Amino acid sequence: MHHQLQQLPELGIGIGFRRQISEAIFSNSGEIDWLEIISENFMNIGGSARQLLEQTMARFPVIPHGVNLSVGGTDPINRKYLQQLHRLLEDIDSPWVSDHLCYTSNKGRYAQQLLPLPRTKEVVKHVVARVREVQETLERPFLLENITYYMTFSESTMSEAEFLSEVCEKADCGILLDLNNIVVNAKNFALDEREFIDGIDKERVVQMHIAGHKTCHDWVLDTHAEPVTSEVYDFLDYSLRRLKPKAILLERDDNFADFAEILSELRTIRECASRADIIANTEGALQCH
Repeated sequence: MHHQLQQLPELGIGIGFRRQISEAIFSNSGEIDWLEIISENFMNIGGSARQLLEQTMARFPVIPHGVNLSVGGTDPINRKYLQQLHRLLEDIDSPWVSDHLCYTSNKGRYAQQLLPLPRTKEVVKHVVARVREVQETLERPFLLENITYYMTFSESTMSEAEFLSEVCEKADCGILLDLNNIVVNAKNFALDEREFIDGIDKERVVQMHIAGHKTCHDWVLDTHAEPVTSEVYDFLDYSLRRLKPKAILLERDDNFADFAEILSELRTIRECASRADIIANTEGALQCH
């Protein structure tokens, strides 16, 4: 699988597909290379939702990104969920699929949150077995994303970069590196975000996420609703000097009032990627800083 990750297609700069901005996305398709959909929103669907999916497939490469797999949980992996996701992957012919290194449910109850795991060798072993089951069933390269977290475990014996890298190496899967999440965690827990990049298994990084955050009282919150900060753009520059992802995605889940702002962010990301020789530059791209 490691060799297969290296052979995955280069998709360029994309955006998270949300129905509220679907028309704006279609109207500006020349500035968007690919789309990421939330897997659960398009599994086992028909009617207008299916028509919308087919519209996106006709114009863009589409990659599913899940939020409810609970790969770190203790409940058995949901086989019905995997079967529906497999059908979606077949329908859209996606080169890969992703979810989060976390748990989201316990005893059949969903928390509606991405919850962190203790970073121990025992948990690595547990997650690796589940990832292998997922990847074998889906028959596609599978990526794990690092999450934001607002609590830590005294049992943890590994850094987050070490934990993510060891899980992905032993499960033989890829990494979806969320740069905003790394910055948010670094701010909240007095960490050095650059040490994360320096410690990650670089050859397994297939995709990156970029998003916005905000400060609320004593915490920095991952919101996906604010503009990307200059600090995250600087971190993108730093990361792209060391990593060669196949795709970079801008996430925006709320605050869609001015799509021109989103387009400006896409151009800034494209300029960062172009300067790092990740993708070709485009006319009118903005400076990164």
